[in-house]
Amino acid sequence: MDALTFLRADHESVLGMLQVLDGAPQGEGAHQSGLATMVTNLVIAESQHEAIEEQLFWPAVRAALDDGDQLADHAIAQEEAGKALLQQLEDGGPGEPEYHRALAEFITAAREHIDYEENLVWPRFKAAVSAGDREQLGGKLQTAKKVAPTRPHPNAPSGGLAQNTLGVAAAAVDHVRDRLSGRAADNPPDAPTS
Repeated sequence: MDALTFLRADHESVLGMLQVLDGAPQGEGAHQSGLATMVTNLVIAESQHEAIEEQLFWPAVRAALDDGDQLADHAIAQEEAGKALLQQLEDGGPGEPEYHRALAEFITAAREHIDYEENLVWPRFKAAVSAGDREQLGGKLQTAKKVAPTRPHPNAPSGGLAQNTLGVAAAAVDHVRDRLSGRAADNPPDAPTS
């Protein structure tokens, strides 16, 4: 599958979650609404998505485009800010003011980040990279997502090399923690790849 098609399916899944979470109940209603499970789904999906982008997609952007470093650096800065908000969600709980503030900030930031990728980076990447190379990258992204971290890790270094070493170790720990805690059941299904 083409890398951009694969990433778009992930984006559509996340945008659907954001739409459901936008205006989520607060206070007592937050506990009964299932908000915690929905947010856990979002944290898992976003953590996996950003990890594979840092591991594979942004290095490809750096290599393919003359200003790829600048584009990737901007995107990774957005992702790092998002990870910090996701960590606040991991550490908090529904009904807490900081939790709801972090959720609202993340929803806005995630939409801006997706817009940046899809409307600024992707058209240029598509024009610079052959369909065959995009297909090959898409296969790597699909494979990497299956073993990607399920938690944000905002203090871990970003970038392809870091994700290929430290990210793999963090992902292994995440998957064990998820199985032991029962959190693995909250892992959202992969977006359909049509």
